[in-house]
Amino acid sequence: MKKTLLSLLLLLPIFGFSQDRGKTETGIQPVGIIKGLSDSALLDVVQRQTFRYFWDFGHPTSGLARERSNIAYDYGNEVVTTGGSGFGIMALIVADHRKFITHDQAVDRMLKILEFLYRADSFHGVLPHWLNGETGKVIRFGRKDDGGDLVETSYLFEGLLCARQYFTADNPKENHIRDVINWMWGEVEWSWYTHEGRDNLYWHWSPNNGWAMNFPIRGFNECLITYILAESGDRYPVTSDIYHRGWAQSDFFRNGKTFYGHKLPLGFDYGGPLFFSQYSFMGLDPKGLKDDYADYWEQNTNHTLINHDYCVDNPKKYKGYGEDNWGLTASDSFNGYDAHSPTNDLGVITPTAALSAFPYTPEYSMKALRHFYYDLGDKIWGDYGFVDAFSETHNWYAKSYLAIDEGPIVVMIENYRSGLLWKLFMSAPEVQHGLKKLDFTSPLIAGAK
Repeated sequence: MKKTLLSLLLLLPIFGFSQDRGKTETGIQPVGIIKGLSDSALLDVVQRQTFRYFWDFGHPTSGLARERSNIAYDYGNEVVTTGGSGFGIMALIVADHRKFITHDQAVDRMLKILEFLYRADSFHGVLPHWLNGETGKVIRFGRKDDGGDLVETSYLFEGLLCARQYFTADNPKENHIRDVINWMWGEVEWSWYTHEGRDNLYWHWSPNNGWAMNFPIRGFNECLITYILAESGDRYPVTSDIYHRGWAQSDFFRNGKTFYGHKLPLGFDYGGPLFFSQYSFMGLDPKGLKDDYADYWEQNTNHTLINHDYCVDNPKKYKGYGEDNWGLTASDSFNGYDAHSPTNDLGVITPTAALSAFPYTPEYSMKALRHFYYDLGDKIWGDYGFVDAFSETHNWYAKSYLAIDEGPIVVMIENYRSGLLWKLFMSAPEVQHGLKKLDFTSPLIAGAK
């Protein structure tokens, strides 16, 4: 491959398109509460309206997902999120599959995103948490967090690898989509992020601050996908020892206790916020996925059941909690952003928690969905689906939407309905290779033990 020549071509608009290509794209009109929907029709409505966050509210220059719907952090409208954009790319695939948009529209949006990402700031191939959606320059997430963010980059590539496996037509546009994703994938220096060869992956590195953040990534939490992709790297992979000596050796990795009658193999007591069982598993199919430490279907299902049963038990007697009103995870709150869980329960229900759990608890998730939509819809249903969170105890209902909470709703509902993103991600040869290196077993790993 004449990569040098092709890289130079990326500096020019591709196939005659310009940066304002998005102006020709058709918007998706929001709908209000529609009575009497079947379960399937209601899922369609929710997926479609939630996808609007990424389609109609995507940044006009880059096509990437804005961090949140409300202006925050004094950065104005330009803040786009790397990980949230990975989730948005997966949602784009769902929208194409469900025909919310045309295939040509999906292809053109992917090209816009990739043209921008290829030029954007990166640090040893790793993108920052936030980018300026107009310029591609890093926007610091913290005083010393102004470089590469390995976890956010992992969520981005979870989406990009699905896109590469989805856009498979032999034509100039889709060939180019696959080429650019492959170039970016090959340039991620996973091994650099071992902090000079230590037994852990490290979350951050900055050209200005080096390893000052000093945050080793240890499990069990939302970062399993980071280790899987680091093992899967083509040019700069890490060894399997990094997974076993780093990820799997923290004080909060193994659990084995029982909560509300459900055994929890890994993680914090009561499982922690529900995004632990969702972010990595938007691409990784947990059905039959096992390694030396856990059966991940058991882990994720029981984590969800514990969260549900805790809300039904409602030991703090918060208003509204019950069989049809449950779900604790990280989100906005009446007093700022917080990671809600049974051990950090502030009376805040976050719709993405129950809705992104559809693969694990479809009956309980559908009860929650119907309650959110029909009973609380006048307070929490809006232009981009359900608002981020609410607390009936505090009579507080968010006005905000967050990319990292909207994306999983679209994607995990689709995984429940068709397994689409699971099939795409697990079909990637690199992912197959990485899982085999770690002796994972799964019905979707060819030739695994």
